[in-house]
Amino acid sequence: MTAASRSRRERPAKPALTRQGIVSAAVAILRAEGLPKVTMRRLAQELDTGPASLYVYVRNTAELHAAVLDELLGTVPPPPAGGDWRERLEKVLTAYTGMLLEHPSLARSALTARPSGPNYLGLVETLLDLLRSGGVPRAQAAWGVDLLLQHATATAAEHAGEDSPGDWQALVRALREAPSDTHPHIAANAEALLSGAPEARLSWAVRTLINGIERTAVPD
Repeated sequence: MTAASRSRRERPAKPALTRQGIVSAAVAILRAEGLPKVTMRRLAQELDTGPASLYVYVRNTAELHAAVLDELLGTVPPPPAGGDWRERLEKVLTAYTGMLLEHPSLARSALTARPSGPNYLGLVETLLDLLRSGGVPRAQAAWGVDLLLQHATATAAEHAGEDSPGDWQALVRALREAPSDTHPHIAANAEALLSGAPEARLSWAVRTLINGIERTAVPD
């Protein structure tokens, strides 16, 4: 027996590949290196296998990223047991946004990802339950869930990036220096346009959306 063959026999067996194992490894890479590193090639390296073997469990990178998002949705806590349904709904959406803000690259990907796993279904079920507990008609609640998640996701994507401070300062300067003769409304509202912490704006937006969802019937 050669040393090489003996070494191969003594090497511990690799655990069998599973979809859950692949997704868990992808989440670990996300936390350590960011979503751009969550590729089939990098994942295969992490799992000590070939990229082709992963396609048995995940069709492509887009599906992998959606599965990673679904896995992290499991960290979003349930709503408080008691209290006003609007406040409970706002807390769930705030927690969802906060989860995305912890992973900036995932926040942007979430705008186009299509998760369909158990945690996504659980989140949708929770939102529908809260809207229905407030007496929101079924169709409006169904459309409202999509609207609320879109806004929360877009808010996270907007604030999760590494924008250049110079770009933000240029926008602030443009709004504050807009001439009143050509842009009277901007000149009169410049400070209001720039006011409010992100948390306050998110809270206001969620409440505004809820009020609209309650009162706006879905067209036939």
